[in-house]
Amino acid sequence: LKQLLDAGARIFHFDVGDGHFVNEITMGPIVLESISGSVHKGGGVLDCHLMVSQPASHLEQIRSAGGDSITFHVEAVEDPVRTIAAARELGLNVGVALNPGTPLDGAILAGQSADLVLCMGIQPGLSGQELMPATFERIAKLRAALPQNVLVQVDGGVHGENVAALHESGANLLVSGSGVFWKEDPAIAYAELAAVTQAAQRIGG
Repeated sequence: LKQLLDAGARIFHFDVGDGHFVNEITMGPIVLESISGSVHKGGGVLDCHLMVSQPASHLEQIRSAGGDSITFHVEAVEDPVRTIAAARELGLNVGVALNPGTPLDGAILAGQSADLVLCMGIQPGLSGQELMPATFERIAKLRAALPQNVLVQVDGGVHGENVAALHESGANLLVSGSGVFWKEDPAIAYAELAAVTQAAQRIGG
């Protein structure tokens, strides 16, 4: 984490899987608490992606452990707006996520009162999957339908060969796990991805 902070990374995407909404059980509040102080000291923030069946029940733990924002799945809740409000009451920024097979309408509606909408480029749970080609069109539709102050994030299969195209489709935030952490030097891998993205921003605005 220190190497990535030194390389310029400031947003760290922290996956939480409960073994129910997704099959995998991943890092939880104890791990979050162990790293949040160092990340905040380095000027970073922790964006917690809740791949869980009952996201509202995890909000206080995430906030207490040092999370700065949460992103929950529209498939996991009956009332996304209520979950957004509950997160904001705790001082958290908030996003809504949707899986590749989920229609965009629900996320677009909930996204009007969120900070970001996360478009999954893979089925959530396992790192290293290839980005689904339909993701580009889904990102473009989300960007066109959402207010400009709401960011469009993409997670899954993001790497150096597609970050520019994802940005051009309308993604503001690009999440890369295997594209950074599976490399020999994660800091260099991050810097290379960032350079490609910045070049795309200069070209495309």
